[in-house]
Amino acid sequence: MTTLFVNALTVIDASYLHPVRGLLGASWLVDIELDGTLDHQGMVLDFSSVKKQVKRIIDESFDHKLLLPGQYPGLNLEQQEHRCDLSFTTESGETFRHSSPLSAVTLIDSGEITGEALSAAIIREVKPALPDNVQAIRLTLRDEQIEGSHYQYSHGLKHHDGNCQRIAHGHRSRIEVYRDGVRNPQLETNWAERWRDIYIGTRTDLLDSFEQAGILYHRFGYTANQGLFQLELQAARVYLIDTDSTVENLAQHIADTLKTEQPTASFRVRAYEGVDKGAIGTA
Repeated sequence: MTTLFVNALTVIDASYLHPVRGLLGASWLVDIELDGTLDHQGMVLDFSSVKKQVKRIIDESFDHKLLLPGQYPGLNLEQQEHRCDLSFTTESGETFRHSSPLSAVTLIDSGEITGEALSAAIIREVKPALPDNVQAIRLTLRDEQIEGSHYQYSHGLKHHDGNCQRIAHGHRSRIEVYRDGVRNPQLETNWAERWRDIYIGTRTDLLDSFEQAGILYHRFGYTANQGLFQLELQAARVYLIDTDSTVENLAQHIADTLKTEQPTASFRVRAYEGVDKGAIGTA
């Protein structure tokens, strides 16, 4: 028996619903190991096949999705043809509502979205596509090791041609803030706290605001080329901006906001979108 491994095969950028924390953005690095016998090439599986075939399955089924804990009692689903409407109530009674094409959500057979539950779901999806000589598959999902501050955010980009248009996908992202050329960990911490478990919404996508049991809610919605998307959540969970929530706009927004707060200083912001990619804003 021989084992093939690929570290950081891909990154899953997604959002999921958590029984306590609500809507969370996430970025998981995917490590894979394949046990099997050697084929006529002397390989378990060609590296290019792993990177193309397995990565494609993971990207199509789990990336840029809203991941749902199918066994959680506070999840209510209604599926009709190619659409999915859902409500999710946290343990504290907070409610989220989401409506989208069915392709924008993935149901995980678990009471909570964990690395183990998601790994098991990925293995079930990937295994039938592997050749017969591959006898076992193991996956590890891991967070990027970040020294310093980070935040988890969800968003949707209605003008994007691909899966970023989905209204509730997200990222776990580091941030670097330089004030007058010197990195400032305190400002990084301030923004990480400001955007902790946040939904970054575009003001023009805000369809309605209303009170329910004395709590203010926001409802967002838009039609993109994949279909109609809507999301409803507590206003306290939302950070509103005047532009699309691309990482380029977010980096510039942070820099401009800091400049407004401290007009005599200059700022350079490196805002990440998940792992090892992002944009720079200056003011």
